[in-house]
Amino acid sequence: MFQGHDTTSAGLTFCFLMLAEHSDVQDRIFDELESIYGDSSRRPTMEDLSKMQYLECCIKESLRLYPPVPFISRRLTEPVKLSNFDVPKGSMCHIHIYDLHRQESVYKNASQYDPDRFSPENCIGRPHYAYIPFSAGPRNCIGQKFAMMELKSIVSAVLRRFKLVPVTRSTDLKFNADFILRNSGPIHIRFLKRDQSMN
Repeated sequence: MFQGHDTTSAGLTFCFLMLAEHSDVQDRIFDELESIYGDSSRRPTMEDLSKMQYLECCIKESLRLYPPVPFISRRLTEPVKLSNFDVPKGSMCHIHIYDLHRQESVYKNASQYDPDRFSPENCIGRPHYAYIPFSAGPRNCIGQKFAMMELKSIVSAVLRRFKLVPVTRSTDLKFNADFILRNSGPIHIRFLKRDQSMN
């Protein structure tokens, strides 16, 4: 849990930024939340979280564009041929997740935020390793299911009560070189209390 707090907060920040910039997406999430909670102010159950399917698509899309861990490194345990290059065993390979997730050959209009990319029908045929915000294979993140539950819980709690309005925009972002994807300055978002408050 401790190891994941930094990556989760980064993922949450960029998710809020994307939702603030896309009010139509926020409205769809709010409709989904209303269908789950109605007028109730109760806390979410595990069953509620599993019903937040569109919200999950929105979170996955923000993790695609802004993966909290933008690159990973692996030492090859056997020789590999990559793009007609023979890479010997023992070589260090750096996988740039940020760039991988923005490949036009996999994601049409790859720089645009489009949660519908992750609807079940749109995932058919997509290469398994084209989306790896939690890494993949035997060294993938053991906390990814917990992280998704955490992100759903926080984002849903906020959107039930507030409308997000952008102050900082994605075009303003300037990243620092770091293990975690970070903007060089703070990311500001306005939180407007919803008229039909669900307190």
